[in-house]
Amino acid sequence: MKKVENVKVDNSLKESIETAVNGLGGFEKYIKTGDVVFIKPNFNTADPFPASTDIPFLKAVVELVYNAGAKLVMIGESSTMTMNSKKVMEKTGVYELLKMKKPPRIYIFEEGKWVKKSIKGAKYLKTVHIPEIIERPDKIIFLPCLKTHKYAQFTGALKLSVGLMKPFERMALHARNIQEKVAELNTLFTPDLVIMDARKCFINEGPSFGDVEEPGLILASEGRVAIDIEGIKIIQGYKGNSLNGLKPEKLPQIEYAKGLGIN
Repeated sequence: MKKVENVKVDNSLKESIETAVNGLGGFEKYIKTGDVVFIKPNFNTADPFPASTDIPFLKAVVELVYNAGAKLVMIGESSTMTMNSKKVMEKTGVYELLKMKKPPRIYIFEEGKWVKKSIKGAKYLKTVHIPEIIERPDKIIFLPCLKTHKYAQFTGALKLSVGLMKPFERMALHARNIQEKVAELNTLFTPDLVIMDARKCFINEGPSFGDVEEPGLILASEGRVAIDIEGIKIIQGYKGNSLNGLKPEKLPQIEYAKGLGIN
């Protein structure tokens, strides 16, 4: 199991993120001078954090990645099937990042090309279209929120990959065996780093709304399964959570992902 760093946020969000990643070896361990780095946030809807990625959190990560020597930071996303991704990202304030001294480049997946991929050995999700742009960067960073999910029970680092699917394909994904399909989808991607914003979380309902608690934490890991297990444990610490009594390792998406060699 990959190591998970767990840091309580003090007055400085940026310093707390840096501290969490320093526990793994620092941003310089993952990013080399001249790297193109792709950041995958969560803008499934424009609902406020923790439903969507917090913009100050995203901005802080962009700055830290550039400070580590990245040549270009790319941010890309595709919102839920029923929403216009560009409008969602406008409403959340993502485009304000273009005013940064060293801004990221922002991509709407629907405006670019999709590439059809076969998932080797898959039982449930045999083919899927993913953005062509995701194959360009040198490094990939996932930025999941921490929340429960009314269909998948939990949504963290593993579930974040659904935003990398062509929108119309997500209907079938959610129809049956959603958690197993999420695990199989993750075999197509290997993020170099995962940073979870767990300052707030949904402890029930989700992914767009639910009862909110405030753990006040930043988590960092190289492992999607590892960080999701830690996230579930955090949610389970609150009364009224919908994951009560669940053994994190037995959540279908996690158990199946581990069987596929994802850690």
